[in-house]
Amino acid sequence: MIKKLNKYYVLPLVSCFLSLFTQAQQLQTFIQEAEENSPKIQAYTLRHNIAEEKVKEADWIPNTEFSAGYFVSEPETRTGAQRARFSARQMLPWFGTITARENYASSRAETSYVEIVIAKRKLALSVSQTYYRLYEIRTQQKVLEENIQLLKTYEKLALTSVEVGKASAVDVLRLQIRQNELQQQKDVLAEAFSGTQIAFNTLLNRETSTAITIVEQLSLPNETTVYSANALRLNPELLEYDKRYESIAKSELLNQAEGQPMIGFGLDYVPVSERSDLNLSDNGKDIFMPMVSVSIPIFNKKYSSKSKQNELQQLEVVAQKESRLNVLESVLAKAISLRNQARIKYNTQEKNLKQANDAEEILVKNYETGTIDFNDVLDIQELQLKFQINQIRALTTYHTQSAVVNYLITQ
Repeated sequence: MIKKLNKYYVLPLVSCFLSLFTQAQQLQTFIQEAEENSPKIQAYTLRHNIAEEKVKEADWIPNTEFSAGYFVSEPETRTGAQRARFSARQMLPWFGTITARENYASSRAETSYVEIVIAKRKLALSVSQTYYRLYEIRTQQKVLEENIQLLKTYEKLALTSVEVGKASAVDVLRLQIRQNELQQQKDVLAEAFSGTQIAFNTLLNRETSTAITIVEQLSLPNETTVYSANALRLNPELLEYDKRYESIAKSELLNQAEGQPMIGFGLDYVPVSERSDLNLSDNGKDIFMPMVSVSIPIFNKKYSSKSKQNELQQLEVVAQKESRLNVLESVLAKAISLRNQARIKYNTQEKNLKQANDAEEILVKNYETGTIDFNDVLDIQELQLKFQINQIRALTTYHTQSAVVNYLITQ
């Protein structure tokens, strides 16, 4: 009498809440490590820091001009000869220009910050997708190993049956060939896992050979979240276009301010020599001459052209946002559809696997009564493996597409 075969290849029952919590916690740890170590994120952060420094840079006025001149041939005036001329001048931008410049620089800094947010979300998505791929490969390896051990058990039964004349050596060979095929699949998966592990560690910017701890069992949530039609509106990729639009608007305000006149203030000082041939009340009195100047862009089309460019750029940004929104809506719809399909496939494979297990139990009982068809054994084993692999793929597809959905709509 043979012992009833344990269904060690069936996924263990684990609390859904505990599994989801462990999975989310572990994956979030990897994502945080990737963000901390990512050179790309660091580059975006440095770019944002530069943009913030430009806000401080915006608070400037034109350089103060100083000049000095010496009269080689001193011009004579009524009160004496002019010996030299010293001047100081300062041009000032129109009222509000500096504020407009600072506001524009701040809007650019806000746009660069959104770029950091987008880069982090894309990195998190890549880490999640690669992590689920590792889980899929590792789980398939376990299933293949369990099926190989199951076939070895059947091989022993076949050998025993050969000895008593209830099976042929061909049955044993077929079982061994099937084991070789599964071992080949397992070895191929080992290579795939190695390559995916390198890709995962590269995302985390660490040693490519670093071992990766993967959750033992993923769970399928009982309910599927329903999202509103406006769920995509807060996606950073779309918010970036809003920030760019606002930045162009601030650029136009700055353009209008810079198109205004500039006011200048100055002072000229001319030292005068005393006249020795006359006795005057202002003899030798130095000259002080305050000055006011205005710079007006009368013949400059630069500012009107810039306004037109800003208007066209805003229209371009609006069109780009609508185009990107259409793409994201398509991606979201596809991800939700694939996720729903994965749930259906998972549940179907679960039913098929249960029925295949029931068929296996019937075969085992037949062996106990003295008859067994090893062709049926191989057929059932192949079906079991097919259902298990399909179920694993459906489960990882569900979580991979959930990562895409989270990228698109999570605030």
